[in-house]
Amino acid sequence: MVPKLVLSFVGLLTLATSALAAAPAPTSVSPTLVEAAKKEGTIVFYTSIELQSAEKVAKAFEAAYPGLKVQVERNGCERIVQRLGQERSSGIKAADVIECSDMTALLDWKRQGWLAPFVPADVEKWPADQRDPDGFFATERLTLSPIAYNTRMVKAEEAPKSYADLLDPKWKGKIVKAHPGYSGTIMTVTYEISRDIGWDFLKKLGQQQVMQVQSAADPPKKVAQGERPVMADGGEYLPLQMIASGAPIALVYPTEGTPSIPGGAGVVVDAPHPNAARLFALYLFSRDGQQLLADMARIRSFHPDVNRPDGMKPLSEIKILKADPAAQEKAVEEIKKRYAEYFGL
Repeated sequence: MVPKLVLSFVGLLTLATSALAAAPAPTSVSPTLVEAAKKEGTIVFYTSIELQSAEKVAKAFEAAYPGLKVQVERNGCERIVQRLGQERSSGIKAADVIECSDMTALLDWKRQGWLAPFVPADVEKWPADQRDPDGFFATERLTLSPIAYNTRMVKAEEAPKSYADLLDPKWKGKIVKAHPGYSGTIMTVTYEISRDIGWDFLKKLGQQQVMQVQSAADPPKKVAQGERPVMADGGEYLPLQMIASGAPIALVYPTEGTPSIPGGAGVVVDAPHPNAARLFALYLFSRDGQQLLADMARIRSFHPDVNRPDGMKPLSEIKILKADPAAQEKAVEEIKKRYAEYFGL
């Protein structure tokens, strides 16, 4: 459902982590794996997926494999990066499967040797640029970051249609956005906006008395509650869920282009529950797991057999700002520095 040209992982296949062994053969679910996983009993899942969505995935997996329990450890991607780094340096081995909305994290974890080579069979169906050539991770979700507004507070004809519109004085003190130092989604969004629209836009936006929140899941909640009428960024999937439940939110895909955010997942190399971890990864990338994410969480999928939910605008109708994790990785420190300067944080 996502054309190969939508996301260009420039440099991903030529990342300077060369000379790794070829990817292992794809793995499918087997009775032997299921039995071994049930003996381990638990999967610890580090994820930046919004908590309720992540817990629904966990419950669906538990229903599919009675006797297994998923412990969801949810945080912003940048916080997951910090946590895993601290645990590894202290010799703590807690995580089994780890996923993040900032693909630069997966690149770094691979380079550090913290991921196990493991290729779920369904991942063979992914576009080549959405799976690590050495088999350490793959893109298990895609979301966008549109503008959104409260339909009870803003008329459709008066709503911003572009990023440039957000700089109108009428929106001063009325915008909410998330923070790239906490959210991997917003780190990716900030990189793409700074690259394609320019830092000058972000500098001017910082003068609009913006309400700053942490997670990409927070802006749509603030908009729905009426705390701010407009959000400048945030994951697409949560407002789509909220709209389906009757929330007074409308999405705007900016005329300059909408940031795209791939999220990746992999199995930790020394996972305390290695068989259960692999079984959970197989489910996460399976058609059932991916369709669940699409239907329940409104997350876009690279699985060719997944159907796009009602109410989700086709990518073919949206101008997309392309992800480039390898280049983004080099820009992280500049992003943090400039963002703090422009938004006073």
